[in-house]
Amino acid sequence: MKPTLLLRTSLIVFFLLVSITTKAQNDSIAKINETVKTVDSSKTKKAKETAKTKNDSTSVKLKYGLRAGADVGKLIRSAFDDDYQGFEINADFRLSKHLYVAGEFGHEEKSTITDYMDISSQGSYLKAGVDYNMYDNWLNMDNMIYFGFRAGGSSFSHDLNSATIYTANQYWAPQYTITDPIEFDSLTAFWAELQLGLKAEVLTNLYMGINLQVRLLVSETDPSNFENVYIPGFGRTYDSGRIGAGYSYTIAYRIPLFSKYK
Repeated sequence: MKPTLLLRTSLIVFFLLVSITTKAQNDSIAKINETVKTVDSSKTKKAKETAKTKNDSTSVKLKYGLRAGADVGKLIRSAFDDDYQGFEINADFRLSKHLYVAGEFGHEEKSTITDYMDISSQGSYLKAGVDYNMYDNWLNMDNMIYFGFRAGGSSFSHDLNSATIYTANQYWAPQYTITDPIEFDSLTAFWAELQLGLKAEVLTNLYMGINLQVRLLVSETDPSNFENVYIPGFGRTYDSGRIGAGYSYTIAYRIPLFSKYK
């Protein structure tokens, strides 16, 4: 009787030990699997972040901010041309990858002296419009090859210092000469302008550029018994012509506000 009871007790203890051991092994396997999953998940996440970083490194970084500068060509001309004084400031702001809003403001004083007249013109002008960049930059480059449109307006005056009125009959009537200065003020002019130019980033956020300009005079105020010979911002009128041309050399600095990747 006692051996039978002892055998039964031994079997019960054995099965309990087997159960406990099996449960412990299962728990250990579950923990190992969970650890493996966590490691795999971490590696996958890290791989995705690395891939994203690589993709970003091949994206084009677009700078957004106010770019302001000056026309150094007018400053150089003012230093060497005794008959001219002027300056121009310019600015633009990027609206999208290729489109910019842009404008210029300036002041000019120009003396026109010929065999028949001596006239001084002075005034201020404003131009506003848009530029479209036709150049696709690589990586972190920020250069422009662009064409632009401007609507321009000028407020100016003339001082007629002297003038000689030409007459066909030189034998019977001497040429009439004006010696008393005459002032013509409160004059205005408006024109449309096309530009073609380029801007290059020579240092971080520092740009140098050049552009060519073709202008069409839309309207002007003519002085009494006289014609405009020079309109600040537009240039020479070429004997009542309505087509003008010009150029500028610019240097500008961009104040960076934010950047986008495209």
